[in-house]
Amino acid sequence: MDKIVIAGATGFIGHAVCERLAARPAPLEIVALTRGRKEAKGAWSKLVPCDMFSLKDVEQAVQGARYVAYLVHSMLPSARLVQGNFQDLDLICADNMGRAAKAAGVEQIIYLGGLIPADEAKLSEHLESRREVERALGAHGVAVTTLRAGLVIGPNGSSFEILRRLVARLPVMILPAWSEQHCQPIDLGTVAGLVDYCVGRPETFNQQFDIGGPEVLKYRELMEVTAEEVVGKKRPSLRVPFVARRISRAWVSTVTRAPSALVAPLIDSLRHDMICGDRRLQETANLPGLAFRESVHATLYAETRKHEPQAYRPAPAVKVTGVRSVQRIPLPLDRNAEWAAHEYMRWLPRGAWWAGMSVDVDDNRRARFYPLGTKRHLLELTFSPERSTPDRQLFYVTGGMLAAKTERGRLEFRETPDGEHLLTAIHDFQPKLPWVIYRYTQALVHRWVMNRFGAHLKAIARDIGPAPKPPAPEDSPHFLHERDQLLDQRPAPVADHT
Repeated sequence: MDKIVIAGATGFIGHAVCERLAARPAPLEIVALTRGRKEAKGAWSKLVPCDMFSLKDVEQAVQGARYVAYLVHSMLPSARLVQGNFQDLDLICADNMGRAAKAAGVEQIIYLGGLIPADEAKLSEHLESRREVERALGAHGVAVTTLRAGLVIGPNGSSFEILRRLVARLPVMILPAWSEQHCQPIDLGTVAGLVDYCVGRPETFNQQFDIGGPEVLKYRELMEVTAEEVVGKKRPSLRVPFVARRISRAWVSTVTRAPSALVAPLIDSLRHDMICGDRRLQETANLPGLAFRESVHATLYAETRKHEPQAYRPAPAVKVTGVRSVQRIPLPLDRNAEWAAHEYMRWLPRGAWWAGMSVDVDDNRRARFYPLGTKRHLLELTFSPERSTPDRQLFYVTGGMLAAKTERGRLEFRETPDGEHLLTAIHDFQPKLPWVIYRYTQALVHRWVMNRFGAHLKAIARDIGPAPKPPAPEDSPHFLHERDQLLDQRPAPVADHT
């Protein structure tokens, strides 16, 4: 029996995908990955706890899998303290899956991303992150099938719940300028059906497909239709074109009580028209999707609908709820993560001096941090050669007065798939200090030291300069044009009278 791993299985789209796959005539072994919801029920064969930020966890989870469906998003907190933005967090998870899938011999990754507008040069951070995740999943050689969707309408969906709460709680619909943008929503059942259709189909490998419903509507029209279905009548509306997106984020979060970390990226993406370029996959699969009003009606009266989407609830308790801190730093030309980790160890003794610490680094690349003038080390980092590669270097937190003992606390240096940046990341760090003291002392010092290291790498990058222009091939028009110019500039030959 073929095995498929569903990353993000306990989300509202993941549940629907699992149900669709479970109904296949030829059964699949469906392994659902969860961040810690051991009690979750669904149409899967097995539920496996997996921290997507841990490459080791992901490697173990995808062993023996032929396919992977990647439905993960990291806009909500994944630890007690998170330093970093959702783009970098998303990228680490996706890169882990790409690496693990390659090592396990996975044949295909199916990824649900976001619609990319025609003007790709001005993408919102949210959509740029979705595209970066798409590239990271395929960066290590596994075939990726990308389904690009806009607003997905279905029971317990966080985006639709924002829309429903707005029209239910506001006696007058506020219509900012972004409400005139266009979108092409799609119902949950059709999304699940298209994921199912793509599993194991070679003609979909390394392809990107826009998916959407049969209608293109303005966001204002979405609100009007939803209001009619929710309250049974038309809501009066007030257009306020002067309201900025930042103000919109605040009032939408206040009215709907949705987490601001969820609302902000979604509102920022409303600057774009979210319309399919084509729907060729849906035509081939004969899955055109439901009309918007029909999908809203079905969602409101679905038996599986709960009062609050999963994304609105606090993250569940997991084994480690400590600290995650991620910084993205430009990587100098022709340098990799291995070089950066060595450079960090060379730089630390002088770079940490400003933070009131001295650092000793031994021949095994173990670093110990001391307060100036003392011999009791505050923190110890130990290099892990068996878990490191040239593009990813790993150090475990192995001791020190300021670190609680844990097997998972670690520091990593990881190249982004494009090779242009370095991600420095602390994962699952457990401080010994009381939390309030830690947060306003040690946590700030760590971030400050990493920012200084980033400035150090930027200075190296400036000294090295940009990549040299590659030589033109001898048969290229550019080469021939330059050659002809040089020939025209040659002095006229002098007659030889000898």
